Amino acid sequence: MDGLSSVQSLEALSKMLSQGRDDEDYEQPVSSTAGLGPGHIGPAKCETNVPPVVSKNSKDIWSEEEVPEGSELDDTWDTRQQPEYEILFKQKITTEDVFLGMSRKDPSSACCECMLIKIKLPDTKIADVFLDVKEKFLDLRSPKFKLGLHLPHPVDSKTGKACFITEAQTLEVTLTMQREMDFINFA
Repeated sequence: MDGLSSVQSLEALSKMLSQGRDDEDYEQPVSSTAGLGPGHIGPAKCETNVPPVVSKNSKDIWSEEEVPEGSELDDTWDTRQQPEYEILFKQKITTEDVFLGMSRKDPSSACCECMLIKIKLPDTKIADVFLDVKEKFLDLRSPKFKLGLHLPHPVDSKTGKACFITEAQTLEVTLTMQREMDFINFA
C-alpha cells in the first residue's frame, strides 16, 4: 500500500507545481519515451528503393527461373500409371578406400558420385520406351507407364547410361551427379 500512496503523492505534487505557473509559453514536460512504441525498438530503419520487377509479358505470373525444370511435362489428365522406381547412390571405391582409408570417403550419400535409378516396367518392350534426362528431371514414357521424376541432385545428362534387364523387366539408369563441392570432395 505504501507504493500506491507514494505514486498518489507524486501526482499531487506534480499538479500543485503545474498550477502555480501562469506562463502561456510553458508546456507540460513530456517524457522522452511517451511517443515511442514497439516499432521503435532496434536500429533506425532506412528506406531502400527496390526496383520493380519487370516481366516481358504483363500477364505472366511466374518468371522462367521460378518454374521448376520438367514441370511442362506434368499432365494431370494422363491416365498412364507411374511405374515403381528406386533411387540408389553409388561410390567409386578402390582398395585404398576400403583397407587403408586413404581418401576422405565415408558411407554417406554425400560421398557418392553416381545415382542409379531402377524403374520396373512389366510387360514393356525396350523399343516402346522413351527416356529423356535433363539436369534435374527424368522423363520416361511408354504405352503403359509415365514417370516424371524430379532428381534429388543435379546430374550430367550427357554422360548417363541406361540398361534394360529383360529378365527382371527393369530399366537401370546410371547418372553422374554434379554438385558444387565435388571438385574438392573427390580430388
